[in-house]
Amino acid sequence: MLAIRLPPEIEQRLTELATQTGRTKTYYARQAILLYLDDLEDTYLALKRLERPVKRWTLEEVEQELDLEG
Repeated sequence: MLAIRLPPEIEQRLTELATQTGRTKTYYARQAILLYLDDLEDTYLALKRLERPVKRWTLEEVEQELDLEG
């Protein structure tokens, strides 16, 4: 279960969208979270990697390791 507080103007926009389309506010909140979650995860993973770099491989190293040369 999740409860969120939204600024009144955002709540009003969400209410109007739900009313106009016949869907629930919950439906649109869920859709927004699902669409944005991948981007947030990618952003935080990238920031984490910038803070603590790990080994990086060149294409040539990967090809050699997987015996894909040629």
